[in-house]
Amino acid sequence: MNMERKRLLILGSGGYGRVVEDIASQLGRYDKILFLDDAGGEEVCGACSDYPDYIDDCTEIYPAFGNNELRKQWLEKLTEVGAEIPLLIHPTAYVSPTAQVKRGTIVLPKAVVNSYTVVEQGCILNIGCIIDHNCVIGAGVHVCPGVVIKADNHIPECLKIESGTVIQNRTYRESREDGKSD
Repeated sequence: MNMERKRLLILGSGGYGRVVEDIASQLGRYDKILFLDDAGGEEVCGACSDYPDYIDDCTEIYPAFGNNELRKQWLEKLTEVGAEIPLLIHPTAYVSPTAQVKRGTIVLPKAVVNSYTVVEQGCILNIGCIIDHNCVIGAGVHVCPGVVIKADNHIPECLKIESGTVIQNRTYRESREDGKSD
């Protein structure tokens, strides 16, 4: 097992980028955390398009864009060029050992991912959200603070679920190939 610490390159230095930096710092697995942002800034190393200069075995790259579609597109682009994508889970979050959470997702403090749930790439599981058992959270979804997603839901890609929302059991169902819902 490679115990070498890495650096994290965050694309976007706005509010969400700073949240990612904070969570990554708390995890203690990065020697250095850098930012790329097209708007520049005091702590920014360059533009987002400079990311190829940072791809190596010791660097993970995370696109910290609040726009779900943009974040998903960047994750696809980074994956295609072989960049390492992190999975960031805050130490106070609970993720069931039977759940699957894919790279490019961030799980913030006090979030819960219950049994047999699958969280696809590039999701934001925000502070205190609860995702019950047997759910599938599509790529690029943002589950805002305090959201409750009850059991057996299949949340579509890039959906933003606003704070305080409670999604009842089986509200979102996976569509069958014939175009009809289950």
